[in-house]
Amino acid sequence: MAARGPAGTRGGNNRFAQFKLVLLGESAVGKSSLVLRFVKDQFDDFRESTIGAAFLTQTISLDDNTTVKFEIWDTAGQERYKSLAPMYYRNANCAVVVYDITQASSLDKAKQWVKELQRQANENIIIALAGNKLDLVTSQPDKRAITAADAEAYAKEAGLLFFETSAKTSENVRELFTSIAKKLPLDQAGPRNPRSGGRGGVELRPENPSTQGQGPCAC
Repeated sequence: MAARGPAGTRGGNNRFAQFKLVLLGESAVGKSSLVLRFVKDQFDDFRESTIGAAFLTQTISLDDNTTVKFEIWDTAGQERYKSLAPMYYRNANCAVVVYDITQASSLDKAKQWVKELQRQANENIIIALAGNKLDLVTSQPDKRAITAADAEAYAKEAGLLFFETSAKTSENVRELFTSIAKKLPLDQAGPRNPRSGGRGGVELRPENPSTQGQGPCAC
């Protein structure tokens, strides 16, 4: 399955590349909270569940001369929306599969998403595994249900990037997206297009084929 490559054409000293990124995972693991932290550096304790999917954009500077723009699709995790997921990860260059480190079954469900991506998405897709809600176990270690060692071992075996994150405290959130950006084919990047948006851009555009007009939301 072919994926859309980075935008732009070669030339000049400043390189700019644009990639499609999709977030997958069960409901309430914190997908939307991770995106909100990355895009707007905010956290909301009372985010509602995403309906369909939300679309956002954000740019990240890898160095003085290289900027990556992510087109981010934050998908709903509820069972009734799972059939829509292929529409969002189709042609994606990269994906973040999120699980909740305080829920014992969460990693197994994340593994199912990884298998689906590896079977149906672009064969060169970069996949990152993110164990979210690290803040909950930092203060109360007994809340941890999935060890970092177990998740990291799985990620290594499956060829994934791996981070434990906290959308609430922002721990490892930017590092997660930066590591993904560094894995992408930046050698194809071209000069910055002023119309492509600047650093820190965000566009909230809910996408739901059956429920247009619903707002973007969280986990």
